[in-house]
Amino acid sequence: MVATSEQIYQQSITGLKASDRVAVLLMGYGEVESYEDFANYNEQALNLLTAKFAPVPTWFYPPIAKLLAIFDLHEWQHQHDHFISPHNHIFEHQRESIEQQLQEKWGDRVQVFKAFNFCKPFLPHEVLTEIKAQGFEKILIYPLLVVDSIFTSGIAVEQVNKSLEQLTEGTEHWVKGLRYIPSFYNEPKYLDLMAKLVEDKITEELGNKYLPSQIGIILMNHGCPHEAKGFTSGIDESQMLYELVRERLIHRYPLISVGWLNHQTPLIKWTQPNAELAAKNLLELGAKSLIFMPIGFATENHETLLDVEHIIHHLQHKHSDVTYVQMPCVNDHPEFCKMVAQWADSHIADLLSAEALTVNPSLARVKLNAEHHHDHAHNGHHHH
Repeated sequence: MVATSEQIYQQSITGLKASDRVAVLLMGYGEVESYEDFANYNEQALNLLTAKFAPVPTWFYPPIAKLLAIFDLHEWQHQHDHFISPHNHIFEHQRESIEQQLQEKWGDRVQVFKAFNFCKPFLPHEVLTEIKAQGFEKILIYPLLVVDSIFTSGIAVEQVNKSLEQLTEGTEHWVKGLRYIPSFYNEPKYLDLMAKLVEDKITEELGNKYLPSQIGIILMNHGCPHEAKGFTSGIDESQMLYELVRERLIHRYPLISVGWLNHQTPLIKWTQPNAELAAKNLLELGAKSLIFMPIGFATENHETLLDVEHIIHHLQHKHSDVTYVQMPCVNDHPEFCKMVAQWADSHIADLLSAEALTVNPSLARVKLNAEHHHDHAHNGHHHH
């Protein structure tokens, strides 16, 4: 009888102690692939995202989610001919590639899982249940979709925390080690790659038709609300990401602007200029061609695809003599997947070598009760 690769794999990992293994949890938004899921997706997104910066009462979520679903349906199905987002598919390619890179170095001690903030069957709770079932005790949380935003990454942590709370039983927590990679907005290798992709594209498609000063470059970031109930909304990181990529290009190509991909919600002040305004500004400065490059998103999604298509479509009406180039996200570019794996290396090493955490959740409850009791006992004395 020939052992299947699955059996061999099981045999090889049964020899490893749980403390010698790390589960890397890659986190992205996930994106709807069937139209029935729109309302559910929107409700999750409203709960996690919008609630942080818009004064919306929770009872309002289900009806508003259904209403938004009608708009989504119109946009994706009618305006864009049954568009199905490639996001989840690309994210899986990223996961495979990163796992392969990491296993070349760490072998079976490291496994990469993906979780989507808003999409079943990969919601963080479902994936962490699986990680626990497979006997992992050490986790590296790694948000991957949005490069710049501590806000979006914070949502990943929020969901992980909720899930871990639901998965806790007994006096000792099953998680013995935890690390987190918040963002890679200032990683030189990523910044170099962004600049190089733009330069290569210009050489390929525009360099022999336009002077460098006639080529407008819009570096697109994930839009951020200015007010997010005191949450840091990622504006600083995004701004810095833009400045650092711009610095690598500006001497050769003088016309560069940030373009924020905002969710234009009423009552909320969003980062400016949005990508369309950025394009108009560059045209006014004499650009004869425009390149739209997403730097704030690592994975293609409806914002980088449909929203940018809409913008180009609007601009073409008024400025038909301009050349427009829409560039893809970095996606599963081999060089990108390699660097993502490398950024995880030191954290994996830390997790493998660190003393196991021992956390007893029941102690927190005991301590709280004791302090509470203590305060009441002494209440009378504070006034003397």
